[in-house]
Amino acid sequence: MKDKIKIFLDSDLLEKYLIGSTTKEETLQVERYIAMHPEVREMYLELQENLEAYAKLHAIKTPDGLKEKILSTIKAQNSLRKRFTRYAVAASVAVFIFAGSSYFFWDQNQNLMQENTIVSNKIKTLEEDMREQLEDVRNQFIVLNNPLTKKYNVKGNKNARDLKAIAYINPVKKLSYLNLRNLPELPEDKCFQMWAEVNGEMVNLGVIKEITDKEKLLALPYAENAIGYITIEQKGGNMAPTVENIVANINY
Repeated sequence: MKDKIKIFLDSDLLEKYLIGSTTKEETLQVERYIAMHPEVREMYLELQENLEAYAKLHAIKTPDGLKEKILSTIKAQNSLRKRFTRYAVAASVAVFIFAGSSYFFWDQNQNLMQENTIVSNKIKTLEEDMREQLEDVRNQFIVLNNPLTKKYNVKGNKNARDLKAIAYINPVKKLSYLNLRNLPELPEDKCFQMWAEVNGEMVNLGVIKEITDKEKLLALPYAENAIGYITIEQKGGNMAPTVENIVANINY
């Protein structure tokens, strides 16, 4: 029975249950284990507290002006619908008055439809951005709380001795994150840039900006036996890593 409980705790069912992503069968299994086994119930309560604390710490701030943008978008859509209806009625009447005017209204309606499409696309983009941010927070929570996550300390070489970071790798969920704790100062014309060698290909992860939140996690592409690099490049970054300027390796 102890082995059975250990296998259950090593899985990610408790985490999935907490964020509401379990199936009906998984939900029944988790609730049964919580009710029957004190150690499972204790782990559940601990994860619940961790999730609440983590959610508060990494709460996604509503983008500035989002409410105004949404209200403005709704107002614009309503205005577009009213204008569309008004022009459509006018066009119908105009057919009987003067056939040539129908083209004018048709052209106006086409423009309104294009405007409506643009507004709808902007709303979809905002919704997608919010979904991606929520998914990233969910993955970070799983990585930090799953017992199978491996933790590696990353230190810079002689060219960046003050560089410190922590890599979190979960081979089960196939998630990798990097927590930059400290970056040494560089000349104004230099910058740090991150790379990942995945399946034999070098992936540019972008320029590392100044650390404003030491608790922030940066997502890394996951692959077995992948290697991450941090290099010093010219300001603005480079298309390919400068090998002689590698200041840290991240093996995962």
